[in-house]
Amino acid sequence: MLLRILACTIVATAVIAAPAHADSFYAGKTITIVTSTGPGGTYDIGARAIARVMPRHIPGNPAIIVQNMPGGGNMLATNYMYAIAPKDGTAIAVVNNAVPLQQVLNGHGVRYDAGKFNWLGSTGAKNSAVFVLASSGIRTIQDVMGREITIGGTGAGSSLVVFPAAMNAVLSTKFKIVIGYKSSEDISLAMERGEVEARVLSYSAILKTHPDWITKQKIVTVVQIGIKRDKELPDVPLMTELAKADEQRAILKLISLPIPLGQPYLAPPGTPMERVATLRQAFAATMKDKAFLTDAEKLQLELDPMGAEETTEIVRETIATPLDIVAKAKAAMGPMGEGQ
Repeated sequence: MLLRILACTIVATAVIAAPAHADSFYAGKTITIVTSTGPGGTYDIGARAIARVMPRHIPGNPAIIVQNMPGGGNMLATNYMYAIAPKDGTAIAVVNNAVPLQQVLNGHGVRYDAGKFNWLGSTGAKNSAVFVLASSGIRTIQDVMGREITIGGTGAGSSLVVFPAAMNAVLSTKFKIVIGYKSSEDISLAMERGEVEARVLSYSAILKTHPDWITKQKIVTVVQIGIKRDKELPDVPLMTELAKADEQRAILKLISLPIPLGQPYLAPPGTPMERVATLRQAFAATMKDKAFLTDAEKLQLELDPMGAEETTEIVRETIATPLDIVAKAKAAMGPMGEGQ
């Protein structure tokens, strides 16, 4: 009986001590959310909305700040999180959903292994689409197969470059990819100035950042990238639907795999697993928090939250793509974004 009482006392003490241990670490701390994009875009806006609510779901109620780290087609921030960021649970990031694909297909600028990140979850997926200035005269994706059109990109690792590069290689479109813009919003400004004629973005992001492009019919949507058609774009073809052979379809399906990732959040490899668990639980709770949902609605953020397990599985599926499909995709595309 004495041993049983002693055992129960130890268990009860452990249960009481667990939150206290978490409190003792995060109390007084500041967590940084690194976003691989510049200010003003949906990644940045979403991260700041999360930063306002997530602290209440972390024992110790740490402060959370957002740090923009655009550059290198999202490689700068992703490499930073892998090799340099603190691995104590005070650094997390939201990165471009093409990060695992860039590792598989090209590797240019990659200094990370996507499979070793601790994925926390995602705010959800929205199809990407190619929007073209109406003034260009382009009306369909078939038009882009007949004449060259300039499209803006940041760097080779970004989906802004990956998608048009894939279509050039597999579907014989004539996108002239202009690389070097620092952030996604810089590309939109370049479109406003007429420096480029097209860009890749989600429909919801256009509604949020440049609604007049739609209301004033300044743009035409020629193709979308995803697993199924966006309900807002029911008449716009998927990139995979344009394939004329099974091999083309397999390559374009691989290129489309990042889309279900949406806007994924991660912690660096080496972060203590008990803190990873805390961050995953806090992220999941934030996605259900009424204050966050209200804020997201006001900001017109599209949400379809995904947990850590499903996010991790998509990353694993991407980096485990059969080597023959990877080889065919590489052969078709060549060095993504280079010399285009």
